[in-house]
Amino acid sequence: MEREYLVGKIDDFILYLQKEKNYSFHTLRAYKKDLESFFDFLREKKKSDVDQKVITFFIGFLLKYGMDARTVARKLSSLKSFFKGLKKMGVISENPAQLIKTPKIKKHLPGFLTYDQIKKSLEISDPRDRAIMEILYSCGLRASELVGLNVSDVDFNRDEVKIKGKGNKQRIVPLGRVAKGAVLIYLDNRKSNVPQLFLNNRGGRLTTRSIQYIVRKHLMKLARAAGTNPHILRHSFATHLLENGADLRAVQELLGHSSLSTVQIYTHLTTKRLKEIYIKKHPRAE
Repeated sequence: MEREYLVGKIDDFILYLQKEKNYSFHTLRAYKKDLESFFDFLREKKKSDVDQKVITFFIGFLLKYGMDARTVARKLSSLKSFFKGLKKMGVISENPAQLIKTPKIKKHLPGFLTYDQIKKSLEISDPRDRAIMEILYSCGLRASELVGLNVSDVDFNRDEVKIKGKGNKQRIVPLGRVAKGAVLIYLDNRKSNVPQLFLNNRGGRLTTRSIQYIVRKHLMKLARAAGTNPHILRHSFATHLLENGADLRAVQELLGHSSLSTVQIYTHLTTKRLKEIYIKKHPRAE
C-alpha cells in the first residue's frame, strides 16, 4: 500500500472513531499523534510502501532505541486499529499489522494506600476538598469521571452515583455513607446552584489538572505514601474491596473495566499482602 495514500486517510479514520466509537477528544488526539509519528518515520527512512515488514521494522526500531514496551505496544495498537478501520470502511483489503505480535509488557503492581493512610488523608477541613477525596475513594472514580459529575448524577435517596466512563459508557456505583455526608456538607456550603458538582473558585467546573493538584496536596502529608496521583485512591478502593472478600467481577463492574484481566492485577497485590500477614502472624511461617 502506498504511504501517502494512507496518510490521506488518517482524518477519515479519526472521524470514523468519533462517530462509531464515540471516543473522547484526548483519545482521538492520541490516535492521530501515533499515526502521524509512524508515517513521519517512514518518510525519514524513505519507505514509500506500507506492509507488514515495514511496520515490524518500525516497532523493532522503537524498542531497540529505548522506547518502553508499553508505549510501543500502544503505538502498535493504534496502527492495528487504523488498518482494521480502513478495512471495515472498504478502503483497503488487508490489515498489514494484524499478525504482528505486541511487545511483552512487564506487569507492575499499582501502588495503594493502607486504610490508616486513607483515614489520615481524609482529615480535611475544606468541605469541597474533603468531598472530592471521599468520593474518589468511596466510588473508585477516575479523575476525569469525577470532574464530569453533575449534581443530578448523585441520587441521595438511593445512595448511588451515575458515572460516565471511558467511551461514554455509563455505570452506577454505590455512594458510601461517609462520602454522601461529605458531599451534602459541601453542597450546603457552596453558594452556587449550577448543575456541575465540583466547582473551582470562579464557579466553573473543576479540571482534571485541578483534581490532581488537590489530591497531591492532601496525600503529600502522608509518610511513605505509595503515590500522590488521584489514581492511587482508585487503586486503594479496588485493593481494599478485594482484601475484604469482594468478588473480582463485582470490582470489575465498579471500576468500569470492560475486561476482567485488567482487574486481575489487584489479586497479585492482595496475595502479596496476605503472604506478608502470614509470615508475620503464623508461628511456623519462618
